[in-house]
Amino acid sequence: MLNTDPATDAVRRPVPGHDKPVAGDLTAGVSAVSWDAIVAGALGAAALSLILLMLGIGLGLSSISPWTNRGAGAAAIGISTILWLTFTQLAASGMGGYLAGRLRSRWVSVHSDEVYFRDTAHGFLAWALATLLTASLLGSSIGALLGAGAQAGASAAAGTATVATAGGAAALASSGSGNGGAQGAGPMGYFLDSLYRKDAAATAPPDAAGSQERMGPPPTAEVGRIFATNIGSGNLPPADLKYVAQTVAQRTGLSQADAEKRVADTYAAAQAKLRDAETAARDAADKARKAGAYAVLWMFISLLIGAFIASLAATYGGRRRDL
Repeated sequence: MLNTDPATDAVRRPVPGHDKPVAGDLTAGVSAVSWDAIVAGALGAAALSLILLMLGIGLGLSSISPWTNRGAGAAAIGISTILWLTFTQLAASGMGGYLAGRLRSRWVSVHSDEVYFRDTAHGFLAWALATLLTASLLGSSIGALLGAGAQAGASAAAGTATVATAGGAAALASSGSGNGGAQGAGPMGYFLDSLYRKDAAATAPPDAAGSQERMGPPPTAEVGRIFATNIGSGNLPPADLKYVAQTVAQRTGLSQADAEKRVADTYAAAQAKLRDAETAARDAADKARKAGAYAVLWMFISLLIGAFIASLAATYGGRRRDL
């Protein structure tokens, strides 16, 4: 016959060969994990995280202005984002952990240390499940954030090639209209047009007007291709420099020496312009890479904080449950 001790809420079973019964645990065979409480806490944490993230996005967009010197700056937005992510983890993880600890089943005749461990585990599991749910809902955004650093690095590596081919693309654009001017030639068009500007101080030959009509418009497309081919190598080859200078001299009335000097100066100015664009592209890519890296690192820190808060809140909820 089984005897129950109300003081210990345990069952005393007679053991064969012994006169005294031993205490047994009523929870023997019962799982130490209350999945219902964990799922409830995780759903609550995920829902609150989503709501707070939407609120943070709305507040962030309302503080941005397309006008100069209006709205929050990049540094203020970055710090606000970090603080809001941390607050979101604190609030959502704390609520999820508390629900997981408060709603779990009561463990009878379990040591206090074991109860503390189980409550901590319940809070951690609720946080983990909530994090996975939130990540599945926001998977595309998180993937884009994680890939921002790699894409920025690739952009920085390809910056030189992209900028170097800008002149070639401009030359091809101008060649689409025959040997016309540099209309549509993009950033290279200005430099191509400046080559063939007439110098008022230059002495034009007597039949200059007739020669211009016979020669047609300046060969800006051809010169653009020459520039684009050699833009990354330093100086123009002597043969190309001489040829381009001849076309300039024929149409502007400059001497061959002055025409060569104009071609060299224009080519150097185009190189400097493209070099500045390359530097700006590299700086932008580097800033994007750093911003992506900092965002991922702070997200990692906020998630760790959330795991700790969820476990701590679960122990508090479990103690309130056992009162």
